[in-house]
Amino acid sequence: MGYSHKNSKGKTYYLHSKDVTLRGGRQQTIYYFAGDERSNSCDLPGDRKVVESERTGLPLVKKK
Repeated sequence: MGYSHKNSKGKTYYLHSKDVTLRGGRQQTIYYFAGDERSNSCDLPGDRKVVESERTGLPLVKKK
């Protein structure tokens, strides 16, 4: 089971990660939240923090 976050509106979101290839050929891992838990769910990395969008209430992952 990966990292979960309950926002200010009471909805639970689950953290997922995906390795993508950027246009220049560089590999990068992206983190995103979804309302359901999928096979690529992950834990929150130590160098990241979760903030919530004031306008939408969606959680976002940012560097510390």
